[in-house]
Amino acid sequence: MNIVPEPLSGGSRLSHDYLHRHGQVSGFYGGSHKDPKSWEERAHWLDQSEDKRIGRKALADCLRSYNDIHNRHEAVHKSIDLLEREGTLVIAGGQQSGLFTGPMLVIYKAVTIIQAAREAQARLDRPVIPVFWIAGEDHDWDEVNHTYVPSSDLQVTKIKMDAADASRTSVSFTPVNGRQWEAVLNEMQELLADSEYKQEILTSLREAAEHSRGLTDAFAKLMGKLFGKYGLVLLDSANPMLRKLEKPIFEGIIRQGGALAQAYSQAARDLTGLGYELQAEAHENGANLFYLHDNQRLLLYKEEGRFTDRKGLISMSEGELLAELEKHPERFSNNVLTRPLMQDSVLPVLGTVLGQGEIAYWAITRYAFGKFGLQMPLILPRMSFSLVEDSSLKPMEKFGLTFQDVMNDLQRKREEWLAGQDRLGLDDRFRETKDSFEKLYEPLLRDLGSLQPGLLKLGESNKQKILDQMDFLLNKSKAALEQQHGASLLQWERIEAALAPLGRPQERVYNAFYYLNRFGWSLVDRLMELPYDDSGIHRAVYL
Repeated sequence: MNIVPEPLSGGSRLSHDYLHRHGQVSGFYGGSHKDPKSWEERAHWLDQSEDKRIGRKALADCLRSYNDIHNRHEAVHKSIDLLEREGTLVIAGGQQSGLFTGPMLVIYKAVTIIQAAREAQARLDRPVIPVFWIAGEDHDWDEVNHTYVPSSDLQVTKIKMDAADASRTSVSFTPVNGRQWEAVLNEMQELLADSEYKQEILTSLREAAEHSRGLTDAFAKLMGKLFGKYGLVLLDSANPMLRKLEKPIFEGIIRQGGALAQAYSQAARDLTGLGYELQAEAHENGANLFYLHDNQRLLLYKEEGRFTDRKGLISMSEGELLAELEKHPERFSNNVLTRPLMQDSVLPVLGTVLGQGEIAYWAITRYAFGKFGLQMPLILPRMSFSLVEDSSLKPMEKFGLTFQDVMNDLQRKREEWLAGQDRLGLDDRFRETKDSFEKLYEPLLRDLGSLQPGLLKLGESNKQKILDQMDFLLNKSKAALEQQHGASLLQWERIEAALAPLGRPQERVYNAFYYLNRFGWSLVDRLMELPYDDSGIHRAVYL
């Protein structure tokens, strides 16, 4: 495989400055992942702060229980055994539990976590294990219930799982029945092209579905199949067994809610004061916690000394909320701003792997880490790729297109190419014809107007109709030109569909199993062999 750095436009200015001008935003983050000293300082702080996290044995038992169900692999057991020992550190990262693992960026995040853990272990000469934090506590069903696969006619096809009910509970608690699974599995079967790997791919998807209560279970099983042999430990944030261990942390968040809310709001003000756009909302009265009530995940606020939601469905004093936490920890979950604190209170996180959007919103949590007695971990940018197949590369070379052309300027390049195929010079000739017509017609109109004023208005209307008909003929001529070069234009469409589907980077749209169906399970091994890169720069991988 040939790998070429290909920076992409987009992303927030804050994440861009973190990656390329760290000194300007260092006050909103911990140490720099580029600075070897920062790695040593972070590791030392973790060694001195064991008491700030839940006990390693209880955590290891919880992770063993979960991974034995979904991710049973000898390398995973080894990772968890290492985690149980003091001194072992973690590279963490997470994602929502999307249908069939969701877009390729999820796979790239897992690859980054594993490779970064290897890099850190070699750098520090001590055990560092990879942990994937599945955000099963999230409740936005519409964000995870679909995935995209290209069809044979170049359409980006959305496979969507309809909800069995309209509840807003956590995705991990949302049941999925056999009818729902069968519908999406049949769609996937129809969309995947015939290949030597297709039957095995479909069998794996069906096995994951049949032994799962919902999307999160299936997500975990598939991620385990892909990455278990590399020792990637899976953690579901909504796991009731984990929730029991997290009770002291939730208690701290509740008791210190006011100070945390102020810290988030202050960071937000400081960021906007520097001209940065916020990637998450920070409210002065936000409790930054969710509570599960009647199968609805409600975001809590503190108003007049009581915890309530925007709809007023619940209202509890701090004491009542703490009593509820003691009895039902499974009803509590983090929001986007307290999840980083929870992750650091559960795991000895040396570094966390984030996408550009995540890098931006983590800046809002910077002061809150200190309020909670923690220090922000090192932030490692997720590796970002586009897979360029021969079916895209060959027509790109034929039309003289670079990767940057495809991502940023494809429409203009297509129009320029098509114009170059116009041997008749349609635009120029029609323009010349219209100019000549108007020069001949204008004197006639003036003379007709002198004969009778009404003829001038009629003549102007007549002239415009003739010009409109010329435009109509020009458009028909261009359509005929496109039809004449239809086979080549189809190649342009294929390039766009492969690398910039829906006008977005490939990794944010297409499902991983589309590529596994084309290249086999060994594609993951090939991705794992790519050089680790912590620059955050997108790379094109020519297969």
